[in-house]
Amino acid sequence: MMGRFTAVIVALLFSCISSTSGQTCEKNCGKNLDSCSCHTTCTSLANCCVDYKEYCVDISPYSGSLFGGTDFIILDASFETASEIECRFNGNISTVGYVDDGGTGHCISPLLYETGWIPFEISSDNGTTFTRAGTWLSVHTGKLDSKFKAILDNSTKWQYYGTPNVGGTLEMTWNTSLVRAEKVNIELWGYRETGEPYTEYWLGEWHYLYSLAKDHPNNGSFSFLPKPAENSFSSSELGSVRVSSSSHPDGMWNVQAAWTEDHALAWHLEENFRKDSAGWALDKCLAWDELENQLPNFLSEIIDCPCTLAQARADTGRFHTDYGCDIEKGSVCTYHPGSVHCVRAIQASPKYGAGQQCCYDSTGAQVLTADSIGGSTPDRAHDWGSPPYKKPPRIPGQSHWIYDVLSFYYCCLWSDNCHYYFKHRPSSDCRRYKSPQSAVVFGDPHFITFDGTSYSFNGKGEYTLVTSVEKQLTIQGRTEPVTETTNATKLSSVAMREASSDIIEVRLVSGNSDLEVLLNQKTLSFTEQTWMDLYGAFLFSPTSTNVTVMFPSGAGVEVRHREGTMTTTVLLPEDFKDTTLGLLGKMNGDAKDDLVFSNGSVVQNSSNPEELFSFGASWAIANESALFTYDSEYLLETYYRVPRHDTSFIPVFLVPESPDDPLANQAATICSGGGSQFCRYDILVGRSPGIGNATRMSFQSHVSLVEDLKPVLSCGWLSPPDNGKKEGTTYLQGAKVRLSCNEGYNLKGSAVRLCQADGQWSGEETRCVASSNTAGIVAGSVIGALTLIVIITVIVLHSRKRKRKDEHSAETESH
Repeated sequence: MMGRFTAVIVALLFSCISSTSGQTCEKNCGKNLDSCSCHTTCTSLANCCVDYKEYCVDISPYSGSLFGGTDFIILDASFETASEIECRFNGNISTVGYVDDGGTGHCISPLLYETGWIPFEISSDNGTTFTRAGTWLSVHTGKLDSKFKAILDNSTKWQYYGTPNVGGTLEMTWNTSLVRAEKVNIELWGYRETGEPYTEYWLGEWHYLYSLAKDHPNNGSFSFLPKPAENSFSSSELGSVRVSSSSHPDGMWNVQAAWTEDHALAWHLEENFRKDSAGWALDKCLAWDELENQLPNFLSEIIDCPCTLAQARADTGRFHTDYGCDIEKGSVCTYHPGSVHCVRAIQASPKYGAGQQCCYDSTGAQVLTADSIGGSTPDRAHDWGSPPYKKPPRIPGQSHWIYDVLSFYYCCLWSDNCHYYFKHRPSSDCRRYKSPQSAVVFGDPHFITFDGTSYSFNGKGEYTLVTSVEKQLTIQGRTEPVTETTNATKLSSVAMREASSDIIEVRLVSGNSDLEVLLNQKTLSFTEQTWMDLYGAFLFSPTSTNVTVMFPSGAGVEVRHREGTMTTTVLLPEDFKDTTLGLLGKMNGDAKDDLVFSNGSVVQNSSNPEELFSFGASWAIANESALFTYDSEYLLETYYRVPRHDTSFIPVFLVPESPDDPLANQAATICSGGGSQFCRYDILVGRSPGIGNATRMSFQSHVSLVEDLKPVLSCGWLSPPDNGKKEGTTYLQGAKVRLSCNEGYNLKGSAVRLCQADGQWSGEETRCVASSNTAGIVAGSVIGALTLIVIITVIVLHSRKRKRKDEHSAETESH
């Protein structure tokens, strides 16, 4: 009790002192004040206002499902036990928080229709004033770690329940710590979209349906025998099960809860579904087919798929692994049988918010829906949503379910009518796909430009790696000496921005053991999430040595930690042609004019190290354009308060050749093959065999990347002939497709067709025509039928004639 009282007194004292001097962080988070700072860098610079932690709060956990219900604590802030906590997200969505027995404040995250970093404010006086501020990361449920959500045991059974041979008890589990209660309610919530599509009245909505159980012990598991929903509830076909405290009224919004992933609600559908699931699903499929006929065609504005698996995995600026079919996780491709890996286009299409999915088989060839049910399919709504989110078709996850996944269940999984689905979701082949160009910085540092020019530049300072005024992309690099005793430098930080996006910086941490990522100068943690939706960018960091940044233009930046250095690869799509300048060159396919000074003149002799050094120095950034974070006295003194290119630092330009050098033998052993000159420099000048070996590996990786991204020519899908079949589903240059006819038909045209270098199939169009025997049989059948008709006609006419004769005789006798 005394500890809580002391904490409150200290907080009040800090507030009093700060307010008296006029320097308080209350409502000033992110700002540098006259005598102290409320900026995120103040902690490392040791100039924070005394109440910084009290008002500019950190939280734990920092992320959770966009469905809401996560209880997070407010770190380093003091609250009275009687405080009435209200947490307001995005300025208009409020949830009720609380203060625990230890005086720690808590907030509950709300249901949101968007992903990414969401600003929030905290009131301790029941919403009268909001004095504290922070940010919360809303996460797509499919990207959320399983420990943060309730789990459907055998989710396939849940989503096929009621189809032939699928029934029995359903089970689910959850981590009991996610719900602070002894008794819980198990509730079903449904999702629907209303209003006319692509109008302002098109809305998405989660709503409470009914409870599966009330006052259930919070023991982490629940099982039940489903029955068809009553009344109109069964009309909800997409939903999620929520576990929340029994102390709340049924269907209460934004309370602490554990949610399952959204899923197809087969298990609660009407009785008619269980009686004839295929017939029920066909009716739904036909209704969807009719709806799709009325909606605008989105296929023309989505990006084409890469031609090969190698291209798809290398084009990291525009495509990312589809978590539902990942070769790194055993290729469990439930919705794409026959595929081993799928990727999704990262960016949604501009007008319709549509998505692209591309799947590949074990040979690396694209799988097409025209050949296989497991083929690549485009999406009317991008699975991951797209800015500005909040409304269909841009709501993460759910819009995709409504328009692309439920329909797949109707047409393909619950019935056998996939032709309807693939009519509206056909695979796009790769005839329009253009590989990106790649450039790289590595080692001490060495550069390979987009057009393949390689050189070294060992200046010390901050420089422009890539600038594109037209595309509004800027990528900057900072270099520092490898050691205090060597006249060679290495890349130590990369900062980037596109248009008005968030600023992302990736840098070596102290000790050079890992990478650190900063978002708008604030250090990010990846302990909970490896993927983050940012403003104007996406960020992926599966490990502390691997970071990828993706921008809306399709530009991608990969940063890899190698032996205390940073290898930075930039990938730019074809749209950037003739728009780039900087240390990574002028991307136009012509290596002769690759190296352009910042004043526009071209390097005359790219083998002259002094001229190359002058070229590099010309790209030193201006103070006002710097994107870097200066959060230590070392950075302020070394880079911020001085010219961005250190003219006093003169590197060693040429590799010294001395057989007496103790590292000469290691250099000879390690540095073989391509890029050996760079490897030798880093060992013999940088004095580090480790960095030299890392340089060799980086060079080889870049060579492999360039090879993977080589353009591949496609002749397009080739259909089998009517009354025939084909062998071969690869349509790239050099591929052969064999065509044959069914029994009773003869092949006319080419039996084998080759995809040629001009993008056309060799040979003639293949047709299957009825064989002569078949024709004779058909003719005989026709003649026989005609003969039979003549015989029947003669008999009928003869019968009628006989009848009239008999009738005439009868009349004569009567007269």
